[in-house]
This record gives sequence, C-alpha cells and structure tokens, in this order.
Amino acid sequence: MSTDTDTTSRPVAPPGRSWSERLSSISRHDLPASIVVFLVALPLSLGIAVASGAPVAAGLIAAAVGGIVVGIFGGSPLQVSGPAAGLTVVVAETINQFGWKTTCFITVAAGLLQIVFGLSRIARAALAIAPVVVHAMLAGIGVTIALQQVHVLLGGSSRSSALKNLEDLPEQLLNLHGASVVIGLAVIAIMLGWRYVPGKARLIPGPLVAVLVGTVLSLVLPGDPERIAINGSLFDAIGLPEMPSGSWGAVALAVLTIALIASVESLLSAVAVDKMHSGERTNFDRELMAQGAANMTSGLLGGLPVTGVIVRSATNVQAGARTRASALLHGVWILVFSIALVGVVQQIPKAALAGLLIVIGIQLVKLAHIRMARRTGDLVVYLATILGVVFMNLLEGVLIGLVLAFALLLWRVVKVSVQAAPVAGTERWIVSIDGTCTFLALPKLSSEFAKVPTGADVLVELTVDFLDHAAYEAIHDWARQHENTGGTVEFVEIGTARMEHATAGPPRRGRTRGMLDAAIGPWPERNGNAVAAGIAAYHRGHAHVMRPHLDDLHHSQDPDSFFLTCADSRIVPNVITNSGPGDLFTVRNVGNLVPADGSDSSVEAALAFALGNLSVRNVVVCGHSGCGAMHGLLSGVPAGPGLGDWLAKGGPSVQRYRAGHPVAAAAAAAGFGEADQLSMVNVAVQLDTLYAHPVVRQAMAERGIRVSGLFFDIPTARVLEITTDGIAEISEAHVARV
Repeated sequence: MSTDTDTTSRPVAPPGRSWSERLSSISRHDLPASIVVFLVALPLSLGIAVASGAPVAAGLIAAAVGGIVVGIFGGSPLQVSGPAAGLTVVVAETINQFGWKTTCFITVAAGLLQIVFGLSRIARAALAIAPVVVHAMLAGIGVTIALQQVHVLLGGSSRSSALKNLEDLPEQLLNLHGASVVIGLAVIAIMLGWRYVPGKARLIPGPLVAVLVGTVLSLVLPGDPERIAINGSLFDAIGLPEMPSGSWGAVALAVLTIALIASVESLLSAVAVDKMHSGERTNFDRELMAQGAANMTSGLLGGLPVTGVIVRSATNVQAGARTRASALLHGVWILVFSIALVGVVQQIPKAALAGLLIVIGIQLVKLAHIRMARRTGDLVVYLATILGVVFMNLLEGVLIGLVLAFALLLWRVVKVSVQAAPVAGTERWIVSIDGTCTFLALPKLSSEFAKVPTGADVLVELTVDFLDHAAYEAIHDWARQHENTGGTVEFVEIGTARMEHATAGPPRRGRTRGMLDAAIGPWPERNGNAVAAGIAAYHRGHAHVMRPHLDDLHHSQDPDSFFLTCADSRIVPNVITNSGPGDLFTVRNVGNLVPADGSDSSVEAALAFALGNLSVRNVVVCGHSGCGAMHGLLSGVPAGPGLGDWLAKGGPSVQRYRAGHPVAAAAAAAGFGEADQLSMVNVAVQLDTLYAHPVVRQAMAERGIRVSGLFFDIPTARVLEITTDGIAEISEAHVARV
C-alpha cells in the first residue's frame, strides 16, 4: 500500500527490482496500455469539452494535465484522470454564469480546496455519502447529457435546460439535418455493438472507431455537417484565468461544488479500481492532493476540471497496466497529439461526438443500480435525486437526495414494531416489541397494550437494540398495572438492550457481543452455582426461542450428521457448524479417537445407532488446535489404566505423523506447530479407520454417505477441512462444489 513516506519528487525503483527490470516491465505492460487508454481518452475529452460549452482545446489540456500530474503524484497506482462526464453539467452551468476565464479561476480554487481536503486527511469521509445518491447523481448527469446532445445529433444546438431540451425536441425533429443524423446514429450503433465484435478487432477502442467512422462519413455524405473548431494551436489556447468581478458568494458555491464532486468521483473511482486488481492499494489523501494539484494546473493553463475517470481507469487495468507509468504516458500521448495533429481534430463532426456522448450518458444510468435501489428500499431517494439533477441543478438534486437518504435512515433507525395478539387456542397473549424502542414508540406501545384484556397471562417478547428511559417506563408501568388487576406478565429479552440496564445510566445501543455472551459465551458466575445461573439465564432469554423448534422434535430425531469430536470444553459443535437441536448426533471423547480394533463400545454403539437407526447422511471427525491429548501423545503416553490406556489408542496417529504424513507437511507449510500437525494427522487417521469400518462401508455403498474431517483452529475460530492427504479452506465456493 502507498504510504505518506512514498517519494514523489523523483521515481524510485521498487525494492528488489533493478532499473532494467522496471524499464522492461514498463515497455511490456505500461507502454501498450497507455496507448490504448490514450485512444479511449482522446474522443471522450473532445466530447466532454463540447458538451460543457468550453473551448475544445480545454478538454485536451485537462486530459494531458490529468494524465501527467496525477500520474506522477497520485495515490492510486492504476487510476487514470482527466475531464469527466460527471462534471459536465456543473461546468456548463458555471461557464454560462461566469464565463470561461472565470471558470478557469474557479477550477484553480477548487483544486486548492482539494489539496486542503487531502492535507486534512478527510478523504475517506467523502466515501460516507450514500451510494444511492452518487449513483443517482451520475444517472441524472447522464440523462442531462443525452437530452443536450440529441439536439446536436439532429443538426441543431443544445438548449439552456433539460426542460427546454424536452420542450423543443418535437420542433428539432421536424427540422433535422440528414447527414448529422446518419453520422450520429452510426456512431451510436458502433458504440453499442462494439462489444460483440469477434477476435482481435475488439482490441481497438470502440469510441475511437466510432469517431473515425463518423468523420469518414462526414466527408462522403452530401451536406456540410458542423465540425469542431479550434482556433490556433494548443499553445494559443493556453491563457491565465480571470478573477471574478463580483458575486463572490456564487463563486464560492461553484468552487465548493466542483471540489466536492471531483473529489467524491475520484475517490469512488479509486475504490472501484482497487477492486479490479490485486496490487498496490490507494492512498486516498495523497490521491486527493494530486487531483487538487492537477485541477490547479489545468485551470491555470485554461483546461477543464480534472477527476478520476472510471472508464479510462478500467480500460487501463484491462489493458494490462502495472504502474503509474501508464497514466503518465497516456497524458504525454494526448499532449503530443494535440500539438502535432490539431488539424485532424478539426475534421471531426459535432454529430459524431454527440452520438458518443449520448451513449456515455445512457451508460451512466445503470439498471443494476436501479434494481439495487428497489431491493434496498432506496428507490424514492434514487428517483428524487435524478429528477432534481435533471430539472433543477446538480447541487440541489444532490442535496435533495442526501436529505431524503438521511430522513429514510432516521426513520429506519427509530422504527419499532409493536404487536399484541392472543396465542391461538389459549387465553395467553404475546406482546412483541422489535427494533429501536424510544419515546417515539410511546403512542404505538400504548395502543397495543390497550388491546390486552384485563387479567390475561401475557408474555412480553423484547427484541430491541436500544431502549430509552421513556420506553422502559411505559413498559414497566403497564406491566405493574396489569399485574395489579389480576394478570401476569413474563418478560423474554432476546435483544441486546435489557430492561435491567434502562435505569442504570444513559441509554446505550446494545452490543452484539452481549448477545453472544448470553447465548454461547461464559456463564455469569464461575462457582458452584454456575450451571444453575446459566439455566436461569436460558429460561429468561432463550427458552422461548427454542420452544417452537423443539416442539417439532419431541417425538423423534432426524440428525443430518454423526459428529465425533474431542471432549475439550472449548469446542461447541453446533456453533462451529451453525446448526441447531436435532442436526448433529454428537459423540465426544478425549482426542476424538475411533479405535481401529473396535475396543471402545461407546463409539461402536453410537456409530451403529447413527447409521443403522437414524440414517445420518454424514460422518464427521473434528479435531482442534491446542489439544491436550495430542500434547500427551508427543511427550509420551503415561502408563497405567484410565487416561494412559485410552491415549495408547492414538499410537497409530503418532507413527503416521513421524513417518511424514502428507497432512503434517501441509499443516507445517501453513504455519501450525507440532501438536496441531499431529492433531490434523490424527483426524486423517481416524478417517482411514472409518473408511475401513464395515458399518460405514455398507452405508457408503448403499446410501452414499459422506465421511469428512474437520479441524477447529481455536485462536482464529476458523474451521478447516482435513482429507486423508491434505488440508483445505472451507468457503461458499467449496460448499457449492461439495
């Protein structure tokens, strides 16, 4: 991972690699990738400049500066920066309000603010913005761009607002320019269909092919479609920004808007890029300062605002880039092209860039984001944000989305469900209180308590994670009054917030750890009454939960697995297998041994009963780390009856371990000590014994039962699979294969 001590003033060869090796890697990986990214970035930069209403050269300046400056100083190794569609709308509004030269000043100021953000180490705070708002913001920008560029594709010019674009669209359709329409539709068709092109042709970037085809069509079709105009060379476009001539409040708002949007988009893009590769991770503060430096440079030279761009970054990763050199080189190619081939740019018709931008805008509206918003209940936030961005402005749309997202979060946090209902077939009532129970729940509590008839037996089931004093008092006062009128009230507290703590201090949200302790953790007392105290806690907090499940099992059992494990008190089979009552037929002994000679009648009887009478589907042997039996076997079995005679049955495991069992080698490679290596070998040996057992062999032949081994590593709470010749991690993919 990149750190604050990384040298940015001069390149440093990676540790363990010579300069020749580094240059070889750059020539093999980063150089080809930079050319691919350059070919993608060139038409996009031109199109974004046109859509923003800025000079065309401003897009090229921003692309070159973003690649070179962020490529040198950035904290994200594979992210590529430049002008982005996400800033098109706000830049267009800024240019319309202040003019181009003042917009450059605003870009410089926004870059300075980004550097302040980076120095303040608040970069990660920008990631706290609700993703649904960010997704909707980008979708709103995409819709706005598409509405603007439809007019350009039809041979006209974009209007001042999305609403005006919609209102004037029918008139534009009646006065379309045939050549522009053909060019724009051809570009759209190529952009949408390029993914289906077979073979190595797909290595050529689709946007580049689309713009080239559109340009060729503009030269052969009748008519004279409007083309890009660049006055002079790139150096002629470079100019210092102008100070605002008033309206400093509006200027400050524009600076803040551009800085925030550019920062959030860059950081979210960096997060996405990190997920695409397994190399160096992003230093977010450093990346933010580099983005600020690029914006200051771009603004001073007369360029558009710069941000991290996911389209170019994803292309960079897919093209095989390994280091920042790729992003830097792509900026160099942009600069060289802009100086040497400016005449080529002026041949590109605006309709071709319009088609390109329409596709980019449409692709910002992602169906996956809409589906996710619907599934998570955030669709209202998503739609409100889009409508605000499209029909008001970007800042107001985002603010509407954030306010709605916060309101929805607040409603979900304070939401509580209270239900009072009689138990079918009895005169008993259950009052269920679930969620965050605060003074806001008092009306609902009062309403539901009023349903309970006088004198009824009532079970109050509390599944709450927060209980303030007002809610506690309402529940407590009702219970006391109900008991005074002849009824009974029993409390079952399943949640993490407890009645007994409500008056002991300020209300606190219950901790998951407390619930874990109550369910499986240490008993409340370590003395002679520990079992009794645990039973009392079970009756109070969990018997009610267990009762319905056990009611289905009280006539018979149908376990899935025969589970042989050690008698060690730290092993809780149902916890590590996430199973419940009736799932495991458990047998425990010291060292989880299956004597090969059948001398232990308890294991023999349990195995025969589980396979013959219960028809279990699995036979499992589970060992564990830090096993006292394994330590005893390594240090020498004590002589005599009892423990010595029993541990002697583990002799075959010791012999196989010392003979170099493959499981021991795998365990040693994974960093396990000798006793744990022996414990794993012991599981493998017991598996061999079970495979040879006549009852097990018969069940495998007739019913296809599965025999498997497990190892529970106590320090990490991880469960590994043990086979007769190795060890393996157990994951979702592993389960699917099994």
